[in-house]
Amino acid sequence: MDYRRLGSTGTKVSELCFGTWRFGRKTAGDEYETTRGEAHDLLDAFAERGGNFVDTANVYGDPNGTSEEWIGDWLAGRDREDFVLASKVYFPFDEDNPNGRGLSRTHIRNQIDGTLERLGTDYLDLYYIHRWDEETPIEETLSALNGLVEEGKVNYLGASTMAAWQLTKALWKSEVHDWARFDVTQPLFHAGYYEDVRDYLDVCADQELAVCPYSPLAGGFLTGKYERADPDDPQKVEAPDGSRASFDERFGDYYVSERGWRVLDAIREVADEVDASPAQVALRWLVDQPEFTCVPIVGARTVDQLDENVAACDVDLSGEQFERILNARYDEEGNVVGH
Repeated sequence: MDYRRLGSTGTKVSELCFGTWRFGRKTAGDEYETTRGEAHDLLDAFAERGGNFVDTANVYGDPNGTSEEWIGDWLAGRDREDFVLASKVYFPFDEDNPNGRGLSRTHIRNQIDGTLERLGTDYLDLYYIHRWDEETPIEETLSALNGLVEEGKVNYLGASTMAAWQLTKALWKSEVHDWARFDVTQPLFHAGYYEDVRDYLDVCADQELAVCPYSPLAGGFLTGKYERADPDDPQKVEAPDGSRASFDERFGDYYVSERGWRVLDAIREVADEVDASPAQVALRWLVDQPEFTCVPIVGARTVDQLDENVAACDVDLSGEQFERILNARYDEEGNVVGH
């Protein structure tokens, strides 16, 4: 993998970020989706292939913090300076504590120390707010985050899912108060979900923010492993056993649509032309975004899946192929195809 600047910062990261939300996550059968040993094998493979950007959160794993702990165990045998670590704060960490959630100064202060301890490091490269907190003034949140930067506990700040106006407001507040601002964003963004976040991405482009999309393969939909089951109903799919579409009710709401099928058809067509898999083309399309630095977060279950994802870095898309995928979401009259 090659390296690129993380937005307007001076830090360089690999073209893909490795997401660890499956580390220590238990399924309905109380089995780990990714065990500690598997997690370390995946991190080994990612590092061996040039990956240096790892994403986690304080609430990943069961119990909360498991993902961070496993990463910390793995990192203990390596040079901390070789890696760019990102974690997050917002969601409830302690259900019994009324201050154990959100973006208050109290919760942020409590959580950063726990995150650093579990990761076995004295600083975090990137700290995201995992969501927007409607109950806490953004000034309190930004002031607290700025304090972490000034103390050297955090290098850069990031913002996950929120509205474009909220991101704009936060950037303006940071400017007014001369606080550290958000340099990185983490929205839901993939080849089939562009117009929906266009205003948000316009802010990122204008302010030179890096974009690190989660679910860049639309929950697996853009890998091409699903087939349309009913030409009149875009949300009816034929899915492999155990795949996300067979158990996630949100699959149809966020990933599968008439627009999604059109985009997937274009991706499959381009994949045949460049001798790559649909997943590799979908990831490369994100990496090639012209208006902002885009570093997709991939979350492979196996080393083979990780290798397929990493191979996206070797795919070359022409300008025409990039535009063909982008334009697949529009009908003949230039209107965005509905869900």
